[in-house]
Amino acid sequence: MKQFTIFFAVILFISCRKEQSSSSLCLWYKQPAKEWNEALPIGNGRLGAMVFGQTTSERIQLNEESLWSGSPINDNNPEALKNLKQIQKFILEDKLPEAIELAEKSMIGTPPRVRSYQTLGDLFLDFGEREFSNYKRELDLLTGICRVTYTSQGVDFTQEVLASAPDNLIAVHLTSSKKGALDLKIRLEREKDALTRAYGDMLLMSGQVMDSADTLRGPGGAHMKFEAQLKAINKDGSVKADKNLLVVKDASELTLLITAATDYNPEKLNFDRSVNPVEICENILKNTGDKTFSKIKKAHLKDYQALFCRVSLDLGGTDFTSIPTDERLLKVKEGVDDPQLIALYFQFGRYLLMGSSRSPGILPANLQGLWCKDITAPWGADYHTNINLQMNYWPAEVCNLNETVVPLSGFLKKLQKPGSVTAREMYGTRGWTLHHLTDVFGRTAVMDGIWGLFPMGGPWMTFPLYEHYAFTGDVPFLKERAYPIMKGSAEFVLDFLIKDKKGQWVTAPSNSPENQYILPSTGQKFDMTYAATIDIQIIMELFNNCINAAGVLGIDQAFSDSLKTVLGGLPPVKVSPKTGGIQEWVEDYDETEPGHRHMSHLLGLYPGTQITPATPELFEAAKRTISRRLEKGGGHTGWSRAWIINFYARLGDGENALFHVNELLRKSTLPNLFDDHPPFQIDGNFGGTAGIAEMLLQSHGGEIVLLPALPQAWSDGCAKGLRARDGFEIDMKWGKGQLQTVKIRSLLGNPVKISYRGKIAESILNAGKETEFNGNLEEK
Repeated sequence: MKQFTIFFAVILFISCRKEQSSSSLCLWYKQPAKEWNEALPIGNGRLGAMVFGQTTSERIQLNEESLWSGSPINDNNPEALKNLKQIQKFILEDKLPEAIELAEKSMIGTPPRVRSYQTLGDLFLDFGEREFSNYKRELDLLTGICRVTYTSQGVDFTQEVLASAPDNLIAVHLTSSKKGALDLKIRLEREKDALTRAYGDMLLMSGQVMDSADTLRGPGGAHMKFEAQLKAINKDGSVKADKNLLVVKDASELTLLITAATDYNPEKLNFDRSVNPVEICENILKNTGDKTFSKIKKAHLKDYQALFCRVSLDLGGTDFTSIPTDERLLKVKEGVDDPQLIALYFQFGRYLLMGSSRSPGILPANLQGLWCKDITAPWGADYHTNINLQMNYWPAEVCNLNETVVPLSGFLKKLQKPGSVTAREMYGTRGWTLHHLTDVFGRTAVMDGIWGLFPMGGPWMTFPLYEHYAFTGDVPFLKERAYPIMKGSAEFVLDFLIKDKKGQWVTAPSNSPENQYILPSTGQKFDMTYAATIDIQIIMELFNNCINAAGVLGIDQAFSDSLKTVLGGLPPVKVSPKTGGIQEWVEDYDETEPGHRHMSHLLGLYPGTQITPATPELFEAAKRTISRRLEKGGGHTGWSRAWIINFYARLGDGENALFHVNELLRKSTLPNLFDDHPPFQIDGNFGGTAGIAEMLLQSHGGEIVLLPALPQAWSDGCAKGLRARDGFEIDMKWGKGQLQTVKIRSLLGNPVKISYRGKIAESILNAGKETEFNGNLEEK
């Protein structure tokens, strides 16, 4: 299996080099970045940087994945369990004011906030004032290298920046066309909690997060320790330490190697004083030895392109690659169609996921992926689990980046421990859960306020783990990692469910994330309820995944039978008689904000698998649900717009899907193609990437559906390397809106059923074999 995967990766790499030019895979600009939202990101999963490309004082803002403020706290409210039954009773009796009053006293976390993911600091390269011309700043997705070139006083200057996974560092390479023309000062700075000193050819920045006591966020004190180290290597000229900076004189070529570490221990979900970030940095730089930038770059390219080049995408359209990316984006905002920019956006999403969730990293991508400029970020750049963290991983499998799920699965494995405390202490259940957010310290209680009382956050987080198995067929992963986490989540749900007055199994307390309804009897607005539709859909998906997994593993028949029994007693997903859409709550309440950004009752359409053409009434109701949301102003945040793309892809509506792809670019995309919530939030990038893939390929219904939502504007194109469930890799080419040819590669040897506009083909391929079909699905 591994040999076949490597073989196909090599073939795709060669294909990628031939068919994807640097120009079509390049974000480029004619001027330096003036602000952070114009800077260009690089990342190796653990270390990240935002490159500004300034000519006078270059700024490269740095991140290390585990640098957070805060500390572990058991913030489960000690009053929760003894008041739970009374709160449930109030909810079922529609005594919502009483339920909320009691829940606010007894269920909100103590304390109710988490602290923030933080910037590591900034690297500054001070060149002094100078005029420049022939400027170009670019991020080449084919190489993962950010490059800046310009001319000043007749000398050509080049800067290359890359984040190397093999060498576990960031490398900056400066050259000049004239010997000895590089004169600069190098600074490594942080706003607070750090001190930098220069020593020989190195800068050493040592720090410790100092948190002030905060009744909302927890105790203060000296918390996480961190270290950043920079080594300067000059070809000629000199590098000398001067107080807290390095001074470079008369160099022609300069390489800066930067790495960083904290004393975070993922096994403990805590900082650990036995972990020495200084030694970690020293060992990383020591292991680099005397490698030249050329050798570091070569190793980076081999590693990086083996992942990135698995997938290529051409959506046709006019070639606008001679126009800078920010100007192309402005043209799209003015109404110009640019399918090539959409293909670039798609590949940029894959690039960002690779950069923020892979080895040597150990943590999943957060709300900003890996890239954060702040000490206190918007929403703490935390792990939001009422859609945002889940959305981060929607493109992982279909976009052939299954390795990116490994940090997430490892993190969820660790979260089971604090999550089991939350389950036991708050709800008296087995298993584990969390609510609408968490952090690197494993906070799993109810955060922020009563609207954060979302016990289904944990069950929803299991979806990416089962999807990883569904796409890869990795039985050891299913047995050792995914199924135990899924089973623990299902055990929590089994114990958490109660019977309502109709004898149905329901969740209580519950909410439909961040939305409110109007209680008809009083006209009051509430978010607390029982059996919100999203809860039922999450439970159905989780239980079916557990049943399927147990069947594959040949275990837990009695447990599976208990899940099947409960599935039969859940409330059905209903169609609202008033709106004709999917009913969001257990009763047909009016919502206070009909254009709300969350569309949680459509989870069964996407990412779930319960609303399909095989359920025609719900399928049609889903269409009306989306239309109504949009009519009332929905889709106004980046991630919400991205979700809509996926909805329309599942509905087979390519024109509406494309409309919202363009709306995502027009209304929610920053000059560097980052998603704009606003402010920057990376889930929109990942959700948009997943939606583009979903328009071209779907496999959730037991068959591989080709071009299910192809819009007219993409009438000519090709896609290579997309993945389908059950271990298949797909290459497609189409012209004039019609499929021309498709190659199916089998990685596992499973039977395959493919579908295209009513045509069906079935085949059995041995692992490592491929077959090709024409546009009529006739085998060639």
